[in-house]
Amino acid sequence: MPFWKKKKTSKPKSPGRDMLLGISVGDALGVPVEFKSRTELEVFPVKGMTGYGSHNQPPGTWSDDSSMAFCLAEELCKDYDLHAIGQSFRQWYFQGHWTAHGSAFDIGNTTYDALERLGIQGMSPELAGGFSEFDNGNGSLMRILPLALYTINLPIEERFARAKEVSSMTHAHFRSVMSCFLYLEFAHELIKGASPKEAHLALIKTAKGFFQGKDYDYKELGCFDRVLDGQFAKASKSSIRGSGYVIHSLESSIWCLLNSAHYEEAVLKAVNLGEDTDTTGAITGGLAGLFYGYESIPEAWLGELARKNDIIGLADKLSEKYA
Repeated sequence: MPFWKKKKTSKPKSPGRDMLLGISVGDALGVPVEFKSRTELEVFPVKGMTGYGSHNQPPGTWSDDSSMAFCLAEELCKDYDLHAIGQSFRQWYFQGHWTAHGSAFDIGNTTYDALERLGIQGMSPELAGGFSEFDNGNGSLMRILPLALYTINLPIEERFARAKEVSSMTHAHFRSVMSCFLYLEFAHELIKGASPKEAHLALIKTAKGFFQGKDYDYKELGCFDRVLDGQFAKASKSSIRGSGYVIHSLESSIWCLLNSAHYEEAVLKAVNLGEDTDTTGAITGGLAGLFYGYESIPEAWLGELARKNDIIGLADKLSEKYA
């Protein structure tokens, strides 16, 4: 029996659709208001799918977050090949592959630099990303979710190794790598049927067990103290940031899911945090899609989503591959 049929809650039987539509809808909700402050969005909150705004794109347009997740998903439908994944990322930015309307309109500096290095003959993909403390944007976290279906049944050390490899293609610092690993571990629990609260408690237990005996920098591990606190769901909204810093993105996605009752509430809460709205929406949307199912996404939003049928086709291939 495919693992997604074992969920405790009544959900569609397509984790591919759940995550990819969840990501892209959350992303598209945030694109028009990217860079807006929380104060602005408290006055004029996002309530549904809009267009133009920050990037002058039509309603339903998703950004680099979804594009790179689709590139990863497409390659995982074939095999796990870092070189192929890296070239697919390059095809996205330089040739318009898996863009909403034929060309890329948004990219982070760390990601751009990594894509340039990925084009160097003989470059090891896992060495292309930035290793500096200042290279801890959310550019690997935003695209990592499809890897959850590949790693879900692997031993934990292998799960970490794969998360590290795929993150390091653009973001190789410990914080980015560990953020991706923890996010995927949380996603694994949702795929298996856990509620967000159950998934969070399981994540805390898994992380503590994984950290034990490892020679990790204590200060770096301390960056995750808040999200690995059993009381994290009770954190105040004012303490949750929607910035492009990877730790903020990890925290905001899990917090929004823990404090919402359905997909729509989770992604609107995420987008209206302000700042890096498309990425916060995408990262939260992927998790919300996995838990609530893609059928929970408002039809009006799906109806405006760019390349919806192409996304569904890719999602179904991904589900079939990892059934």
